[in-house]
Amino acid sequence: MPQILVDHPAELALDQAGLAARLHQAIAGVIDTTVAECKTVFRPAGGHTVGDGTSGEAVLLVEVKILAGRTTEQRAELTARVLAVLQAGITVPAAIGVQVTELDRDTYRFVHHPGR
Repeated sequence: MPQILVDHPAELALDQAGLAARLHQAIAGVIDTTVAECKTVFRPAGGHTVGDGTSGEAVLLVEVKILAGRTTEQRAELTARVLAVLQAGITVPAAIGVQVTELDRDTYRFVHHPGR
């Protein structure tokens, strides 16, 4: 179920498949999900700035959406593991933010649409 949204500078070279695989593995190790249930979307951004713009850091903002009901400790561990994966996989100076967002179990829906 987890949905991972990775906003990053368009010019930042990322091994998207490798990074997604490592993120999925880290997430499945913390909450009751499987690697097969994880979904990641990389969203290249046209511009980014940290502070006054002189640091030269890339900006990566990652949101991990999970179903509600996990403990604060599980969510904190999830954040820590995702951050560790990102720090290990990014080779340039970067400002990295990770947020775990809970989705309401009663109203959230996800389907695999077969197309037409």
